[in-house]
Amino acid sequence: MTSIGGAEMVDWNLAVSTATRLVRPGPEVTRDEARAVVAELRRHAEAAEAHVRGFVRMMPEDTPVADTPVLVVDRAGWAKANVAGFRELLKPLLDRMQERRGSTGGVLGAVGGKVTGVELGMLLSFLASRVLGQYETFAPVSRDLPGSTTTGGGRLLLVAPNIVHVERELDVAPHDFRLWVCLHEETHRTQFTAVPWLRDHLEGEIQAFLGATEMDPSTVLERLREAAQAFAGARPEDEAADGGRSLVEVVQTPEQREILGRLTAVMSLLEGHADFVMDGVGPAVVPSVAEIREKFQKRRASGAGRLDAALRRLLGLDAKLRQYRDGERFVSAVVNQVGMDGFNRVWTSPNTLPTKAEIASPADWVQRVHRKASEPE
Repeated sequence: MTSIGGAEMVDWNLAVSTATRLVRPGPEVTRDEARAVVAELRRHAEAAEAHVRGFVRMMPEDTPVADTPVLVVDRAGWAKANVAGFRELLKPLLDRMQERRGSTGGVLGAVGGKVTGVELGMLLSFLASRVLGQYETFAPVSRDLPGSTTTGGGRLLLVAPNIVHVERELDVAPHDFRLWVCLHEETHRTQFTAVPWLRDHLEGEIQAFLGATEMDPSTVLERLREAAQAFAGARPEDEAADGGRSLVEVVQTPEQREILGRLTAVMSLLEGHADFVMDGVGPAVVPSVAEIREKFQKRRASGAGRLDAALRRLLGLDAKLRQYRDGERFVSAVVNQVGMDGFNRVWTSPNTLPTKAEIASPADWVQRVHRKASEPE
Protein backbone atom coordinates (compact mmCIF):
# COMPACT_ATOMS: atom_id res chain seq x y z
CA MET A 1 0.00 0.00 0.00
CA THR A 2 1.58 3.27 -1.13
CA SER A 3 0.53 6.03 1.25
CA ILE A 4 1.59 8.96 3.35
CA GLY A 5 0.22 9.54 6.82
CA GLY A 6 -2.16 6.62 6.42
CA ALA A 7 -3.83 7.97 3.24
CA GLU A 8 -3.68 5.64 0.25
CA MET A 9 -2.78 7.22 -3.07
CA VAL A 10 -4.96 4.57 -4.73
CA ASP A 11 -7.62 2.73 -2.76
CA TRP A 12 -7.10 -0.67 -4.34
CA ASN A 13 -9.87 -2.37 -2.36
CA LEU A 14 -12.31 0.27 -3.56
CA ALA A 15 -11.13 -0.31 -7.12
CA VAL A 16 -12.00 -4.00 -6.78
CA SER A 17 -15.39 -3.37 -5.18
CA THR A 18 -16.26 -0.71 -7.76
CA ALA A 19 -15.35 -2.93 -10.68
CA THR A 20 -17.28 -5.84 -9.17
CA ARG A 21 -20.35 -3.68 -8.58
CA LEU A 22 -20.38 -2.01 -12.01
CA VAL A 23 -19.37 -4.89 -14.27
CA ARG A 24 -22.19 -5.98 -16.51
CA PRO A 25 -23.67 -9.43 -15.97
CA GLY A 26 -22.63 -12.14 -18.37
CA PRO A 27 -24.87 -14.19 -20.64
CA GLU A 28 -27.60 -16.26 -19.06
CA VAL A 29 -26.53 -19.84 -18.44
CA THR A 30 -27.73 -22.53 -16.09
CA ARG A 31 -25.47 -23.81 -13.34
CA ASP A 32 -24.91 -27.04 -15.26
CA GLU A 33 -24.07 -25.10 -18.43
CA ALA A 34 -21.58 -22.94 -16.53
CA ARG A 35 -19.87 -26.00 -15.09
CA ALA A 36 -19.68 -27.58 -18.54
CA VAL A 37 -18.12 -24.43 -20.04
CA VAL A 38 -15.49 -24.26 -17.30
CA ALA A 39 -14.63 -27.94 -17.68
CA GLU A 40 -14.34 -27.66 -21.46
CA LEU A 41 -12.14 -24.58 -21.30
CA ARG A 42 -9.79 -26.37 -18.94
CA ARG A 43 -9.62 -29.35 -21.29
CA HIS A 44 -8.98 -27.10 -24.26
CA ALA A 45 -6.24 -25.22 -22.43
CA GLU A 46 -4.48 -28.50 -21.72
CA ALA A 47 -4.89 -29.74 -25.30
CA ALA A 48 -3.80 -26.39 -26.75
CA GLU A 49 -0.39 -26.66 -25.11
CA ALA A 50 0.61 -29.67 -27.20
CA HIS A 51 -0.87 -28.19 -30.38
CA VAL A 52 0.99 -24.91 -29.95
CA ARG A 53 4.33 -26.43 -28.97
CA GLY A 54 4.31 -28.71 -31.97
CA PHE A 55 3.64 -25.83 -34.32
CA VAL A 56 6.00 -23.14 -32.99
CA ARG A 57 9.01 -25.42 -32.34
CA MET A 58 10.33 -23.02 -29.69
CA MET A 59 11.51 -25.74 -27.28
CA PRO A 60 12.61 -29.38 -27.37
CA GLU A 61 9.79 -31.92 -27.46
CA ASP A 62 10.83 -33.40 -24.11
CA THR A 63 10.50 -30.06 -22.29
CA PRO A 64 8.20 -30.49 -19.26
CA VAL A 65 4.73 -29.02 -19.52
CA ALA A 66 4.26 -25.51 -18.19
CA ASP A 67 3.74 -25.31 -14.44
CA THR A 68 1.90 -21.98 -14.63
CA PRO A 69 -1.75 -22.28 -13.59
CA VAL A 70 -4.79 -21.98 -15.85
CA LEU A 71 -7.70 -20.17 -14.19
CA VAL A 72 -11.21 -19.97 -15.61
CA VAL A 73 -12.71 -16.81 -14.13
CA ASP A 74 -15.79 -14.61 -14.37
CA ARG A 75 -15.70 -10.88 -15.14
CA ALA A 76 -15.31 -9.86 -11.52
CA GLY A 77 -12.47 -12.35 -11.10
CA TRP A 78 -10.67 -10.88 -14.09
CA ALA A 79 -11.02 -7.36 -12.68
CA LYS A 80 -9.73 -8.49 -9.28
CA ALA A 81 -6.70 -10.15 -10.85
CA ASN A 82 -5.87 -7.05 -12.86
CA VAL A 83 -6.17 -4.70 -9.90
CA ALA A 84 -3.51 -6.84 -8.25
CA GLY A 85 -1.38 -6.65 -11.38
CA PHE A 86 -1.75 -2.88 -11.63
CA ARG A 87 -0.77 -2.55 -7.99
CA GLU A 88 2.50 -4.35 -8.64
CA LEU A 89 3.39 -2.59 -11.88
CA LEU A 90 2.40 0.90 -10.77
CA LYS A 91 4.33 0.80 -7.51
CA PRO A 92 7.39 2.67 -8.91
CA LEU A 93 5.15 5.40 -10.35
CA LEU A 94 3.19 5.75 -7.12
CA ASP A 95 6.39 5.86 -5.09
CA ARG A 96 7.62 8.67 -7.31
CA MET A 97 4.34 10.53 -6.94
CA GLN A 98 4.51 10.01 -3.19
CA GLU A 99 7.82 11.87 -3.10
CA ARG A 100 6.22 14.82 -4.91
CA ARG A 101 3.09 14.87 -2.85
CA GLY A 102 4.44 17.34 -0.31
CA SER A 103 4.47 20.06 -2.96
CA THR A 104 0.91 19.45 -4.14
CA GLY A 105 -0.86 20.49 -0.97
CA GLY A 106 -2.55 17.17 -0.24
CA VAL A 107 -4.22 16.72 -3.64
CA LEU A 108 -3.90 12.99 -3.24
CA GLY A 109 -5.17 12.63 0.32
CA ALA A 110 -7.60 10.03 1.53
CA VAL A 111 -10.32 11.47 -0.71
CA GLY A 112 -8.02 11.50 -3.73
CA GLY A 113 -7.10 7.87 -3.17
CA LYS A 114 -10.75 6.88 -3.06
CA VAL A 115 -11.57 8.88 -6.17
CA THR A 116 -8.73 7.23 -8.04
CA GLY A 117 -9.81 3.81 -6.79
CA VAL A 118 -13.35 4.40 -8.05
CA GLU A 119 -12.11 5.60 -11.43
CA LEU A 120 -9.78 2.63 -11.85
CA GLY A 121 -12.65 0.32 -10.93
CA MET A 122 -14.85 1.97 -13.55
CA LEU A 123 -12.25 1.44 -16.26
CA LEU A 124 -11.77 -2.20 -15.31
CA SER A 125 -15.52 -2.80 -15.26
CA PHE A 126 -15.58 -1.62 -18.90
CA LEU A 127 -12.70 -3.86 -19.93
CA ALA A 128 -13.90 -6.88 -17.94
CA SER A 129 -16.72 -7.57 -20.37
CA ARG A 130 -14.41 -7.51 -23.42
CA VAL A 131 -11.38 -9.66 -22.59
CA LEU A 132 -11.61 -13.30 -23.66
CA GLY A 133 -8.37 -14.46 -22.13
CA GLN A 134 -5.11 -13.13 -20.79
CA TYR A 135 -1.70 -14.46 -19.90
CA GLU A 136 -0.84 -12.57 -16.72
CA THR A 137 2.89 -12.18 -17.10
CA PHE A 138 3.39 -10.36 -13.82
CA ALA A 139 0.88 -12.18 -11.67
CA PRO A 140 1.42 -11.31 -8.00
CA VAL A 141 0.88 -13.63 -5.08
CA SER A 142 -2.83 -13.55 -4.22
CA ARG A 143 -4.95 -15.21 -1.59
CA ASP A 144 -8.17 -14.26 -3.35
CA LEU A 145 -7.71 -16.20 -6.57
CA PRO A 146 -6.95 -19.94 -6.50
CA GLY A 147 -3.98 -21.09 -8.50
CA SER A 148 -1.93 -17.97 -7.88
CA THR A 149 1.79 -18.31 -8.29
CA THR A 150 4.16 -17.80 -5.40
CA THR A 151 7.29 -17.62 -7.56
CA GLY A 152 6.58 -14.51 -9.61
CA GLY A 153 5.62 -16.52 -12.68
CA GLY A 154 2.57 -15.98 -14.85
CA ARG A 155 -0.85 -17.53 -15.01
CA LEU A 156 -3.38 -17.99 -17.77
CA LEU A 157 -6.84 -16.47 -17.30
CA LEU A 158 -9.82 -17.50 -19.42
CA VAL A 159 -12.91 -15.30 -18.96
CA ALA A 160 -15.75 -17.80 -19.39
CA PRO A 161 -18.76 -15.44 -19.66
CA ASN A 162 -17.06 -13.32 -22.33
CA ILE A 163 -16.15 -16.37 -24.40
CA VAL A 164 -19.75 -17.59 -24.24
CA HIS A 165 -21.05 -14.12 -25.10
CA VAL A 166 -18.87 -13.77 -28.20
CA GLU A 167 -19.49 -17.28 -29.49
CA ARG A 168 -23.23 -16.60 -29.29
CA GLU A 169 -22.88 -13.17 -30.85
CA LEU A 170 -20.87 -14.56 -33.77
CA ASP A 171 -23.10 -17.64 -34.03
CA VAL A 172 -20.15 -20.04 -34.28
CA ALA A 173 -19.62 -23.56 -32.97
CA PRO A 174 -18.92 -23.25 -29.22
CA HIS A 175 -16.49 -26.19 -29.09
CA ASP A 176 -14.42 -24.79 -31.96
CA PHE A 177 -14.44 -21.20 -30.70
CA ARG A 178 -13.36 -22.14 -27.20
CA LEU A 179 -10.41 -24.15 -28.49
CA TRP A 180 -9.51 -21.34 -30.91
CA VAL A 181 -9.34 -18.84 -28.04
CA CYS A 182 -7.25 -21.23 -25.97
CA LEU A 183 -4.76 -21.60 -28.83
CA HIS A 184 -4.13 -17.85 -28.81
CA GLU A 185 -3.69 -17.59 -25.05
CA GLU A 186 -1.61 -20.76 -24.84
CA THR A 187 0.78 -19.25 -27.36
CA HIS A 188 1.47 -16.45 -24.91
CA ARG A 189 2.13 -18.94 -22.14
CA THR A 190 4.50 -20.84 -24.45
CA GLN A 191 6.32 -17.64 -25.38
CA PHE A 192 7.19 -16.87 -21.78
CA THR A 193 7.87 -20.50 -20.86
CA ALA A 194 10.25 -21.05 -23.76
CA VAL A 195 12.03 -17.68 -23.51
CA PRO A 196 13.22 -17.28 -19.89
CA TRP A 197 14.61 -13.76 -20.35
CA LEU A 198 11.43 -12.35 -21.91
CA ARG A 199 9.55 -11.64 -18.69
CA ASP A 200 12.46 -9.81 -17.06
CA HIS A 201 13.07 -7.83 -20.24
CA LEU A 202 9.44 -6.69 -20.42
CA GLU A 203 9.34 -5.85 -16.74
CA GLY A 204 12.52 -3.82 -17.07
CA GLU A 205 11.09 -1.83 -19.97
CA ILE A 206 7.80 -1.20 -18.17
CA GLN A 207 9.52 -0.11 -14.97
CA ALA A 208 11.81 2.18 -16.96
CA PHE A 209 8.75 3.69 -18.64
CA LEU A 210 7.00 4.27 -15.33
CA GLY A 211 10.13 5.55 -13.64
CA ALA A 212 10.68 8.14 -16.37
CA THR A 213 7.32 9.82 -15.93
CA GLU A 214 7.35 13.52 -15.14
CA MET A 215 3.63 13.76 -14.57
CA ASP A 216 2.50 15.32 -11.30
CA PRO A 217 -0.24 13.73 -9.16
CA SER A 218 -2.89 16.27 -10.08
CA THR A 219 -2.41 15.42 -13.76
CA VAL A 220 -2.86 11.72 -13.01
CA LEU A 221 -6.19 12.45 -11.36
CA GLU A 222 -7.25 14.71 -14.20
CA ARG A 223 -6.57 12.04 -16.84
CA LEU A 224 -8.38 9.39 -14.84
CA ARG A 225 -11.34 11.74 -14.46
CA GLU A 226 -11.39 12.22 -18.22
CA ALA A 227 -11.67 8.45 -18.57
CA ALA A 228 -14.45 8.25 -16.00
CA GLN A 229 -16.36 11.13 -17.58
CA ALA A 230 -16.37 9.26 -20.87
CA PHE A 231 -18.93 6.93 -19.31
CA ALA A 232 -21.37 9.87 -19.24
CA GLY A 233 -21.07 10.22 -23.03
CA ALA A 234 -18.34 11.82 -25.09
CA ARG A 235 -19.16 14.72 -27.37
CA PRO A 236 -17.59 14.78 -30.85
CA GLU A 237 -16.16 18.26 -30.26
CA ASP A 238 -14.45 17.04 -27.07
CA GLU A 239 -12.90 14.13 -28.92
CA ALA A 240 -11.65 16.40 -31.69
CA ALA A 241 -10.21 18.91 -29.22
CA ASP A 242 -8.28 16.17 -27.44
CA GLY A 243 -6.83 14.95 -30.71
CA GLY A 244 -7.89 11.38 -29.96
CA ARG A 245 -5.06 10.92 -27.45
CA SER A 246 -4.86 7.91 -25.20
CA LEU A 247 -3.85 7.84 -21.55
CA VAL A 248 -0.54 6.35 -22.64
CA GLU A 249 0.13 9.15 -25.10
CA VAL A 250 -0.63 12.07 -22.81
CA VAL A 251 1.90 11.04 -20.15
CA GLN A 252 4.88 10.52 -22.41
CA THR A 253 8.21 12.22 -21.95
CA PRO A 254 10.83 11.97 -24.75
CA GLU A 255 12.49 9.11 -22.90
CA GLN A 256 9.16 7.35 -22.51
CA ARG A 257 8.38 7.68 -26.21
CA GLU A 258 11.57 5.79 -26.98
CA ILE A 259 10.76 3.08 -24.44
CA LEU A 260 7.17 2.88 -25.63
CA GLY A 261 8.37 2.35 -29.19
CA ARG A 262 10.29 -0.73 -28.05
CA LEU A 263 7.38 -1.97 -25.95
CA THR A 264 4.98 -1.51 -28.86
CA ALA A 265 7.24 -3.58 -31.09
CA VAL A 266 7.47 -6.40 -28.53
CA MET A 267 3.72 -6.44 -27.91
CA SER A 268 3.05 -6.44 -31.65
CA LEU A 269 5.38 -9.43 -31.96
CA LEU A 270 3.72 -11.35 -29.12
CA GLU A 271 0.15 -10.65 -30.20
CA GLY A 272 0.85 -11.16 -33.90
CA HIS A 273 2.66 -14.42 -33.18
CA ALA A 274 -0.32 -15.64 -31.17
CA ASP A 275 -2.71 -14.81 -34.00
CA PHE A 276 -0.42 -16.49 -36.53
CA VAL A 277 -0.18 -19.64 -34.42
CA MET A 278 -3.91 -19.67 -33.72
CA ASP A 279 -4.66 -19.64 -37.45
CA GLY A 280 -1.80 -22.00 -38.30
CA VAL A 281 -2.87 -24.68 -35.85
CA GLY A 282 -6.55 -24.03 -36.38
CA PRO A 283 -7.23 -25.93 -39.65
CA ALA A 284 -6.01 -29.20 -38.14
CA VAL A 285 -7.97 -29.03 -34.90
CA VAL A 286 -10.72 -26.41 -35.36
CA PRO A 287 -12.96 -27.44 -38.27
CA SER A 288 -14.70 -24.07 -38.57
CA VAL A 289 -11.60 -21.90 -38.13
CA ALA A 290 -12.13 -20.00 -41.41
CA GLU A 291 -15.64 -18.98 -40.42
CA ILE A 292 -14.54 -18.03 -36.91
CA ARG A 293 -11.64 -15.90 -38.16
CA GLU A 294 -13.78 -14.06 -40.71
CA LYS A 295 -16.51 -13.24 -38.22
CA PHE A 296 -14.07 -12.36 -35.45
CA GLN A 297 -12.09 -9.99 -37.66
CA LYS A 298 -15.28 -8.16 -38.58
CA ARG A 299 -16.14 -7.89 -34.90
CA ARG A 300 -12.69 -6.47 -34.10
CA ALA A 301 -12.99 -3.89 -36.85
CA SER A 302 -16.48 -2.71 -35.96
CA GLY A 303 -17.10 -0.09 -33.30
CA ALA A 304 -19.78 -0.58 -30.64
CA GLY A 305 -20.85 3.07 -30.55
CA ARG A 306 -19.56 6.48 -29.57
CA LEU A 307 -18.95 5.62 -25.93
CA ASP A 308 -16.97 2.53 -26.83
CA ALA A 309 -14.96 4.48 -29.40
CA ALA A 310 -14.16 7.25 -26.92
CA LEU A 311 -12.93 4.78 -24.33
CA ARG A 312 -10.90 2.90 -26.89
CA ARG A 313 -9.05 6.06 -27.80
CA LEU A 314 -8.61 7.12 -24.21
CA LEU A 315 -7.24 3.75 -23.11
CA GLY A 316 -5.17 3.16 -26.23
CA LEU A 317 -7.14 0.07 -27.29
CA ASP A 318 -7.02 1.09 -30.95
CA ALA A 319 -3.27 0.67 -30.72
CA LYS A 320 -3.87 -2.82 -29.30
CA LEU A 321 -5.90 -3.77 -32.39
CA ARG A 322 -3.13 -2.51 -34.66
CA GLN A 323 -0.68 -4.68 -32.73
CA TYR A 324 -2.60 -7.81 -33.70
CA ARG A 325 -2.72 -6.83 -37.36
CA ASP A 326 0.80 -5.48 -37.79
CA GLY A 327 2.38 -8.20 -35.67
CA GLU A 328 0.67 -11.00 -37.58
CA ARG A 329 1.84 -9.52 -40.87
CA PHE A 330 5.41 -9.37 -39.55
CA VAL A 331 5.41 -12.99 -38.37
CA SER A 332 3.78 -14.26 -41.55
CA ALA A 333 6.23 -12.40 -43.79
CA VAL A 334 9.28 -13.60 -41.85
CA VAL A 335 8.10 -17.23 -41.73
CA ASN A 336 7.41 -17.13 -45.48
CA GLN A 337 10.92 -15.84 -46.10
CA VAL A 338 13.08 -17.84 -43.67
CA GLY A 339 10.80 -20.54 -42.23
CA MET A 340 9.66 -21.12 -38.65
CA ASP A 341 13.14 -21.94 -37.37
CA GLY A 342 14.47 -18.79 -39.01
CA PHE A 343 11.73 -16.75 -37.42
CA ASN A 344 12.51 -18.26 -34.01
CA ARG A 345 15.82 -16.39 -33.99
CA VAL A 346 13.66 -13.53 -32.77
CA TRP A 347 13.70 -15.16 -29.33
CA THR A 348 17.51 -15.33 -29.07
CA SER A 349 17.99 -12.15 -27.02
CA PRO A 350 16.58 -8.63 -26.61
CA ASN A 351 18.89 -7.59 -29.46
CA THR A 352 17.06 -9.86 -31.92
CA LEU A 353 13.62 -8.52 -31.10
CA PRO A 354 12.19 -6.44 -33.94
CA THR A 355 12.13 -2.69 -33.69
CA LYS A 356 8.94 -0.75 -34.30
CA ALA A 357 10.20 0.10 -37.78
CA GLU A 358 11.02 -3.54 -38.49
CA ILE A 359 7.51 -4.62 -37.52
CA ALA A 360 6.36 -2.51 -40.46
CA SER A 361 9.23 -3.75 -42.67
CA PRO A 362 9.91 -7.45 -41.91
CA ALA A 363 12.58 -7.69 -44.62
CA ASP A 364 14.72 -5.25 -42.64
CA TRP A 365 14.59 -7.53 -39.60
CA VAL A 366 15.52 -10.55 -41.73
CA GLN A 367 18.45 -8.69 -43.22
CA ARG A 368 19.69 -7.45 -39.85
CA VAL A 369 19.37 -10.68 -37.88
CA HIS A 370 20.08 -13.32 -40.52
CA ARG A 371 22.74 -11.44 -42.42
CA LYS A 372 24.58 -10.63 -39.20
CA ALA A 373 24.33 -14.26 -38.06
CA SER A 374 25.77 -15.50 -41.36
CA GLU A 375 28.64 -13.03 -41.61
CA PRO A 376 32.09 -14.50 -40.86
CA GLU A 377 33.83 -13.17 -37.78
